[in-house]
Amino acid sequence: MSTKHSTNIPALTKARRQLDHWRNRQRNKRARLPQELWRKAVVLAKEHGLNRTASALGLKYDSLRKHLDETGSDTFVPVRRMPEFVELLPGAMTPGDVAKPQVECMVEWTDGHGESVRMHIRGAGLSELSALASVFRSGRT
Repeated sequence: MSTKHSTNIPALTKARRQLDHWRNRQRNKRARLPQELWRKAVVLAKEHGLNRTASALGLKYDSLRKHLDETGSDTFVPVRRMPEFVELLPGAMTPGDVAKPQVECMVEWTDGHGESVRMHIRGAGLSELSALASVFRSGRT
């Protein structure tokens, strides 16, 4: 599987392997994809989004869109979008007391699609870092 189209979503990874296996068995490299494979791709597109699915499976976006439209647009469930950024308000992470131990750390979060955020934090108390970690884990902003 090409790393260009790899994904951390197991269902898409499994489907990509199935498509690659089918493609490798074909003598005619321009053979049409069987309806069974298109049906699987449509189900995945409904769950994970059209662009992500087409890219992960190595399918043409327009072809997958056509098959998706044929199933009826009322069954399409949009993918929940994660926020593009997280805003930390000034009062959310204030330095702790002199009596509290201060820390300096690098925090890096990577989502299931390989996107990552790295923050260098200095002077925050452990309780503030714990609260920040809870926000990232919950996905709430």
